[in-house]
Amino acid sequence: MKKAILLLAAALALATSTKADDNTQPKTIALTAEEKLLVEHNNDFAFNLFRRSRGASSMVLSPLSVTYALGMLANGADGPTLQEINQTLGFGNADATNNFCRKMLTECANLDPETKALISSTIFMNQPYELLPSFVEKARTFYDATPETRNFADGLTLDVINQWASDHTEGMIKQVISPTSFNPLAVSYLLNAIYFKGVWTQPFDPDQTRTEVFSTGEKVQMMHQYGTFEYTENELYRAVRLPYGNGAYEMSVFLPQQGKTLDDLLPHLNGTNWQQHGGIYDVDLKLPRFETDTDLTLNDIMQDLGMPSAFDFRKADFSQFCNAKTYIGKMKQVAKIKLDEQGTEAAAVTAIEVNTGSLPRTAQFLADHPFLYVISEHSTGAIFFIGQFMGDVTAGINAIPHPAANAQHPSPDTVHPTYNLNGQRVSTPAKGIFIHKGKKLLAK
Repeated sequence: MKKAILLLAAALALATSTKADDNTQPKTIALTAEEKLLVEHNNDFAFNLFRRSRGASSMVLSPLSVTYALGMLANGADGPTLQEINQTLGFGNADATNNFCRKMLTECANLDPETKALISSTIFMNQPYELLPSFVEKARTFYDATPETRNFADGLTLDVINQWASDHTEGMIKQVISPTSFNPLAVSYLLNAIYFKGVWTQPFDPDQTRTEVFSTGEKVQMMHQYGTFEYTENELYRAVRLPYGNGAYEMSVFLPQQGKTLDDLLPHLNGTNWQQHGGIYDVDLKLPRFETDTDLTLNDIMQDLGMPSAFDFRKADFSQFCNAKTYIGKMKQVAKIKLDEQGTEAAAVTAIEVNTGSLPRTAQFLADHPFLYVISEHSTGAIFFIGQFMGDVTAGINAIPHPAANAQHPSPDTVHPTYNLNGQRVSTPAKGIFIHKGKKLLAK
């Protein structure tokens, strides 16, 4: 009996150990050769979209969210309109887009228990109009989107749409459509939301964060650590790869070499070469803590990228969408990212308004001048978010809690952390001046 108990205990210990090991190993998304090529083409779209969208300020956007919103709508398109959407996204046909989106939707959330990567889609339909059954079937089958019919003039639909955006981005995107831009006469609003929260595999020590001067002259809270990372460099840039959790997701940071700028770097990056692997280095790494949000209208950008007919009432062919002649009246994305010592939280909502009638080596990586960053899924290389940091920092950034933390019972210090004037987080402020909720606090 005693021997049986010992054997059972050993078996349980082995099972627990195996389970723990499984949780620390990154899972992968298996792609066919054709699907890998589709990802490369869609990542080309990601860089093209970013190049066309960027300005002089920090910004972030989610190309994958645009792919989901347009991919879903493409099931209602036909003729040249459908061809333009497919070519712009980098997919040969709507079936390829649907299958890719379905695979990412079902597998991305289960790659790493330490990381949240959630993809959601929905359709709000105005009462006088009806979606065609074939479109509804594809929206449900490939995108888990269940259409909801409402009276857009009821005074409530705008709040319902924005609440959906908030619910599916953990409250990061509270408003995707403003009261002044909401169109009660629209045929439909199609939405996609992507939410990401990951903790660094190697977190930064908040005690090592210091106030430093960025190249623009603005003071930033510069995080610092000396760790082992994948690193590469060439005549244009230095790049470091920072994994989240078990390594299923990562952030790649591209820092132009001295004398170079993002304008020099970006023309040389595409959907294939951006993921060039380097070696394993011991990196003396500095990275700013920052928060960036973007509200971007995409109409002109998407037309310039190759799909003008979708926005032209006379030329648009969405004959497979609903019981009316329609076109894209407005397309926009709202995105936000927070990055601190613990990890990264990012969210984006894309909204399409459909209208009718008309061996260790050493390296230094001091990100003290504008840089590019990409958040991607490791095994496929699919780009979730792409952005640039130009030195403009939003004050009062809340710390990013662990994705597995109980959101119903957050500690006050987690929700509203307190920092001293050196940017160091403190739990019990002594005498002096501190920063709390983005405001100065005098402790006596």
